[in-house]
Amino acid sequence: MSRPPAMPAAEKLKIVLEVLSGTRTIAEAARRAGVSEQSIGNWKRQFLDGGRAGLEGGASRNAQRERDLLSEITELKTALGEAYVQLRVRRKSGEYRTVPFPTSRPSGRTPGSTSRGTARSWESLGAPTRAGR
Repeated sequence: MSRPPAMPAAEKLKIVLEVLSGTRTIAEAARRAGVSEQSIGNWKRQFLDGGRAGLEGGASRNAQRERDLLSEITELKTALGEAYVQLRVRRKSGEYRTVPFPTSRPSGRTPGSTSRGTARSWESLGAPTRAGR
C-alpha cells in the first residue's frame, strides 16, 4: 500500500489547534483528516515542543544554525583575506606574471613563429614609435 501525500503544515496546524482547544478529540480529528491518531499525537507533540523551544530562547535549533553559519562566514572571510594578501605579495615580488590576452588585431605572426614583428608593423597600426615621438 502506498503512502498518502504529505499534508500541508497549515492543515496540520488547524487540526492540532482544534484538538488543543477541545473542539475535537484526537480520534475525531484523525477520522476527519484520514490519518492515524498517532500522527495527530505526533503533530501535537511537535507543536508543543516547538513552542517550548521558542519560549526558552537562545536554545532553539535555528539560533544554533545561525551561529554556526556566522562562524563559517567569519572563517571564510579570514581565508579570503589571507589569499588576497598572498596574491598581492606575489604580484609585487614578480612571481605573478600576467598572461597576455589575445587582441582583436592581427599580430602578423604565424603559429609557431618566434618573431615579434617590427616597428614598421606597429606604425601601420597607428602606434607611436621612437622615431615618431
